[in-house]
Amino acid sequence: MLTLRSLHHYLAGLVEGRLWLKVLIGMASGLVVGMVIGPSVGWVDAQTSLWMGNWLALPGQLFLVTVQMIVVPLVLASVILGLTATEDVEQLRRLGLMVVGYFVATTAFAAAIGLWIADLLRPGAGLAGRVAAPPVTDAPIAAHMPSIAELPDQLIRILPGNPLGAMVQGEMLQIVIFSVIFGVACLSLNREQSQPILGLMAALQQVCMTVVRWAMWLAPVAVFGLMARLTSQLGIGALLGMGYYVLTVLIGLVLLLGVYLVLLFVVLGIRPGRFLAATRELLLLAFSTSSSAAVMPLSMKTAQEQLDVPVNVAGFVIPLGATINMNGTALYQGVAAMFLAQVYGIELGMGAMALVVATAVGSAIGSPGTPGVGIVILAMVLTSVGIPVEGVALIMGVDRILDMSRTAVNVAGDVTAAALMSRWLDAR
Repeated sequence: MLTLRSLHHYLAGLVEGRLWLKVLIGMASGLVVGMVIGPSVGWVDAQTSLWMGNWLALPGQLFLVTVQMIVVPLVLASVILGLTATEDVEQLRRLGLMVVGYFVATTAFAAAIGLWIADLLRPGAGLAGRVAAPPVTDAPIAAHMPSIAELPDQLIRILPGNPLGAMVQGEMLQIVIFSVIFGVACLSLNREQSQPILGLMAALQQVCMTVVRWAMWLAPVAVFGLMARLTSQLGIGALLGMGYYVLTVLIGLVLLLGVYLVLLFVVLGIRPGRFLAATRELLLLAFSTSSSAAVMPLSMKTAQEQLDVPVNVAGFVIPLGATINMNGTALYQGVAAMFLAQVYGIELGMGAMALVVATAVGSAIGSPGTPGVGIVILAMVLTSVGIPVEGVALIMGVDRILDMSRTAVNVAGDVTAAALMSRWLDAR
């Protein structure tokens, strides 16, 4: 993992140059410019506002595309190198079991928090009766939930029968599984036999990191453009119109982040201020790009150099977390499901709530860490408990700002998991 250390001086320069401050300035400037050219002020007609927003967002789109195009090779190389960085196969087995168990447990916990906070604050009560519910099918669950007889086929489908096809399609879970199998196989060989392929993986990772370094130059401008287009398209009125619902989701996300901070303090003695200071650039970029995959290289760097997470733990936990650890998204799905149930006057019992949690956990497995995926997963969650999927249209207008927020919490969860695993395994 010398490539991460070789990137240290460059990233340290960005930190010394207050990248986080540049990103904040870009966000604030984009918000102001978006208001000026958007429908709230009315100085620019709709057609002109559209093309201005698209051109302003071009650097942001370049940033996302540039980083996302190397996500697959970076995951492949990072997982393999992370696994082979240790020669302790027993420790590796324990790491895999602990990480997956931790991710499943925390995702279920996050979804439960979302249901609880939405049931407590009832953000949909004010809209109850104002929105007509479309007809609901009699058996929404059976159409989407596999039966016990179908479960073996479902499990087989997650295995990478065609690794190249999985890479082309961007099937992140299959790519991670293939990388784990490949890395364990390399670990079972002697060093002379595995060294050529490991050298190739190290070179591949170095190339990916070089591309990331180029993309990081665009970060402040990218944030400015993305925020400007978002505000110009939605307008401040649309962002504030669903204010209580947005506030409920944000309260839940802050509560989940607080749980992470408590865990870090109790287990590792890391004070909340230190963690937030160490991860501020990472969380701001995650917020701005809405992609945990796009900031994965910076997540690994932050975990290793700011929180002293060992190479083998960071190289395995964070790529896996970017694939299956969607705690912020699970919490959002819980709030959204309860909100729409309240809007349509549908009472969710304990069984339905448990099904929401189970569906949120299951749908998080293998979901790509890219912008907008949360709203797609939400449709599956709503269908599982008979809430009309058409209700998604009610929350689409404010989903972008919530997507940005939950992505930041997802990334914080990945870094937290890596730090906790390093302590629990005594891997230092």
